[in-house]
Amino acid sequence: MNLITPDTGLLFWMVVIFGIVFLILAKWGFPAITGMVDKRNEHISESLRLAEEARERMSHLAREQEELIARTRQEQGRILKEAAQARSEILAKAKEDAAAQTADMVRKAREQIESEREAALRDIRAQVALLSVEVAEKVLRSKLDGDAAQQALLEKLTDEAAKNARN
Repeated sequence: MNLITPDTGLLFWMVVIFGIVFLILAKWGFPAITGMVDKRNEHISESLRLAEEARERMSHLAREQEELIARTRQEQGRILKEAAQARSEILAKAKEDAAAQTADMVRKAREQIESEREAALRDIRAQVALLSVEVAEKVLRSKLDGDAAQQALLEKLTDEAAKNARN
């Protein structure tokens, strides 16, 4: 038996056994193998399809997330704008109120000053009148010590009153 060049009988039996094994595999083995390969192929196709759907959903979710972020930023900007506007309105109202209160305080202070000034002027006039009367009384007493001087003063005052009445 030579391994390099086999005998024809050995070759015959090898071909027969190979044919029998091939028929057995063709009858039961190849269909099972091809069925498993087909199942695997279907599983891979399904997995690829699901992966594609998942990728599409992820891209859709990413777009939705970007839109949501954009809307959130717009809302944030709107809220900040409203807050700034409210702040400026509050400041303007506070300034107006402060100006009104200041004007009212100034007006009240001026009224009080004016009333105090008028009261002081009335008081000064009253004091001046009293002092004038007292001075006049003292002057008249010193000048009118006698009856003749009093009589002359009365005549003079009567003449002046008559002249004023004519005019």
